[in-house]
Amino acid sequence: MKYVFLFCGTPADQADFDGLTPDELRERYAQVGRWFAENHARLGHGNQLQGPQTATTVSFEPNGKPIIKDGLFLEGKEIVGGFTEVNVADLDEALAMAKTWPGRGTIEIRPVIEQR
Repeated sequence: MKYVFLFCGTPADQADFDGLTPDELRERYAQVGRWFAENHARLGHGNQLQGPQTATTVSFEPNGKPIIKDGLFLEGKEIVGGFTEVNVADLDEALAMAKTWPGRGTIEIRPVIEQR
């Protein structure tokens, strides 16, 4: 079964990350790199995202007219920092992988809709 891991954090998590020293940042990326290497056989496409200040949001009025805004306008207090596809047998296996994530923050796990 295919899932997507959305790697999320709060603005406070982002501030903590931005405050890491170069040595702490190298260690954090090394931990995350090891996690990806250990799980590479079950991972598909994914990427780290630029910060929320780079976001452009398209929403729609009830009449269908699009509204384009600079910035992050999702209704929530967490920021999606990246994502990866995960190919596993079931949700239990996805949860087991997520529990080993060294990047901290929150991981939202979502199943991918299979072709109908």
